[in-house]
Amino acid sequence: MADLIGLAVVFLILALIAYILGARGIAGFSMTIAKWLVIIFVILAIISLIL
Repeated sequence: MADLIGLAVVFLILALIAYILGARGIAGFSMTIAKWLVIIFVILAIISLIL
């Protein structure tokens, strides 16, 4: 599960760099991917805590 949170951080950094450089479409797409990776991470963490 550490891979998911690591990937989310990578996409967040990519989104910030893209936004600074002016590529707002790529930045938005990267933020969407990062958001979904964090959501999946939280869901899997809750499931693993319950089980």
